[in-house]
Amino acid sequence: MRNKLLPLAIATVLACVAAVAAAALAAAATVGTPRTVAAATLPPGNTVEQWDKIAEDTVVGSGAFQIEGLLYMSYVSTAMYDSVTSIQGGYKPLLPRFRASKTASPDAAVIAAAYVTLSHFFPAASATLDPFYAQALAAIPDGPAKLAGVRVGQVAAAQVIRMRTGDGLQTPIASTSTFPTLTPGPGVWRLTPPYAAPQTPWMANVRPFILKSGSQFMPPPPPALSSQQWADSFNEIRTYGGANSTARTPDQTATAMFYSANVIRQYNRLVRDVVDAHSLDLLHTARLTAMVNVVAEDAGISVMNAKYHYMFWRPVTAIDPTSVSNDGFGTVPGFNDGNAATVEQAGWRPLLTTPNHPEYPAAHATLTSAVGEVLQQFLGTAQINVDLHGFDASGPAGNLNAVHHFATTADLRTEVDNARVWGGVHYRFSVDAGNTLGLSIAGYDLAHAFQATS
Repeated sequence: MRNKLLPLAIATVLACVAAVAAAALAAAATVGTPRTVAAATLPPGNTVEQWDKIAEDTVVGSGAFQIEGLLYMSYVSTAMYDSVTSIQGGYKPLLPRFRASKTASPDAAVIAAAYVTLSHFFPAASATLDPFYAQALAAIPDGPAKLAGVRVGQVAAAQVIRMRTGDGLQTPIASTSTFPTLTPGPGVWRLTPPYAAPQTPWMANVRPFILKSGSQFMPPPPPALSSQQWADSFNEIRTYGGANSTARTPDQTATAMFYSANVIRQYNRLVRDVVDAHSLDLLHTARLTAMVNVVAEDAGISVMNAKYHYMFWRPVTAIDPTSVSNDGFGTVPGFNDGNAATVEQAGWRPLLTTPNHPEYPAAHATLTSAVGEVLQQFLGTAQINVDLHGFDASGPAGNLNAVHHFATTADLRTEVDNARVWGGVHYRFSVDAGNTLGLSIAGYDLAHAFQATS
């Protein structure tokens, strides 16, 4: 991968950051500012907010799946957080602390940290990233503080890149992989319409950021197909989750559609809205941004680990055995669950397109539960009073025009749980398991990272 040399004299830059660890300096020495770039208009907000939005646009624009994309967002937010804490202190960095000049510009450090990290993982985005970098640095007065800040940011980025190398990330973006399969039969996952390749099975084995492993909080198995819990969940989603359901209300349909929005955009916008509402400074903005992305990614790794462990079938497969294809995972048509309390329905389809990975537990419930706990602990109250932006079915594709207000974290979790059932993509027991999983992961991560220094 081609790095860009700093246009400034390397010796001068090194002199400004003589306190930085020598090994880290060597790793970062070849990355820096672009020489010639076009003008750019930075997003609003402080420096962390700006580069969080730039990272969001870069990651989502790459075509990365949502949990896959959160991995890249975590790389960037870690680099920004560690660069600010290395200068200002206050909180423990995520990666080993390195010595940095306390007179270095935190803004310059954030800019360099985000730019170098994004440029490493998305070299094809240079035409967009380079102008933003030049514009952002131009707003900081020249001098030793700026040079030292750039160097700190480079070191923080280099440390993220070095220490996350070999973490299980697979390229190219949105690629599938092999995974252990189960013997075909009732309850076993099959490809679902439109029969896309299994989504990022490799994410199940990515090394978490704070957790010991992706299986650390493995949920219990889904209920037996002979159980009343299974029959109740089957019948609920068959009634309320179908594309042509007459039991689901218009408001429930709109809520299900609301959560078809990209979670990277939903929750990073939420972070920036909280920052603005509470007038957070750079340090606390960096901390909240890293907390949301990193904890959500640990939750995402864990939920994918559980999904590909249990390989439980999606509602469309269980309700309509004729929905399966010749996918190599079983016979055509599919299997009946053998429970007399359930009735299959040929042609049944969910309101939302089923994601192309196994069902249990629910990813959105897991991520939302984790993010809700982050907000609760960061704000020091369950009365979070936040607005979340989501998809408005009357607007253009990919919009975030709808806004839902949540007084409490419990309100947020409840709505997401219902939305996934009403959308026809998750059973009730799956969202319940996701809620528990997300809470456990957030609790662990926040007890082991992002802590204030004495």
